[in-house]
Amino acid sequence: MTLPLADELLRLALAAGATVTTAESCTGGMVAAAITDVAGSSSVFERGFVTYSNAAKVDMLSVSSATLDAHGAVSEHVTREMALGALAAAQADVAVSISGIAGPGGSEFKPEGRVCFGLATAQGVQSKTIEFGALGRANVRAAARDEALTLLLEALRNL
Repeated sequence: MTLPLADELLRLALAAGATVTTAESCTGGMVAAAITDVAGSSSVFERGFVTYSNAAKVDMLSVSSATLDAHGAVSEHVTREMALGALAAAQADVAVSISGIAGPGGSEFKPEGRVCFGLATAQGVQSKTIEFGALGRANVRAAARDEALTLLLEALRNL
């Protein structure tokens, strides 16, 4: 079953002649899976990155260890670096990144349901944080997937 967001993403990316990539932590590849569920997605999606550990973020996406130490993996600082690293590594036109606390658990400072996103294009990088709340692991991950697809759609509309 394909998601309507992913169908629209393919249509917009094809129209723009653009490629997209993903850098995912808490979603573990769900955004890439949603995109590649759509027939013809290979025209706009060549690769994605599942960087669940900090070491993977550093090794695969060139996220700075200093940034991770200073802000933690669930931070806009890190998702900006993840998005920029994915954009460069995939040589894509648009990259989205995700890092969050899907649950169960969390802390006073980083509660369950907090998810940070990064979005990078040749025009620059931006980030945002959404507090989805303690919806349960599957629901936080699904909400994060859908938000990432929405961010990609918005970026493609602005290319």
